[in-house]
Amino acid sequence: MGIKDDAVEVRAQGWRTLAALHGLIEGELERSLQAESQLSVVEYTVLDALSRQDGWHMRMQQLARATALSASATTRLVNRLEDRALLTRILCADDRRGIYTELTPSGIALLEETRPVHDATLERALAEAQEIPELAALVDALPRLHANA
Repeated sequence: MGIKDDAVEVRAQGWRTLAALHGLIEGELERSLQAESQLSVVEYTVLDALSRQDGWHMRMQQLARATALSASATTRLVNRLEDRALLTRILCADDRRGIYTELTPSGIALLEETRPVHDATLERALAEAQEIPELAALVDALPRLHANA
């Protein structure tokens, strides 16, 4: 294997490690959030992303980027959350084609109720991952990534 091949393998191994950590965390979060509030990880991500916005709303395309979903998948997700009265859609006053998605009081309350479960589960999943030799270095790197952001 040449130097170029070695570099590709290192990146591939890094990607596999990242995917393994993501899968472990997402699985733990999915179980906890479903049990606590009947929210999926991506539904929680939407509520959380909206809560971090000034004015508690985002355009649909911003929400799609925040959740890493396609426009159509984001629309279906927003429909589900709107059906549960957790968010609402509002026409943009300065651009009639634009639609904002905004948390409702019920969405805010559910997020506040669920956030401690999410955070405790994330902490537990990272501690579990820390005990897996293949994942420990990546878990150790997370605080440094945040500090550099």
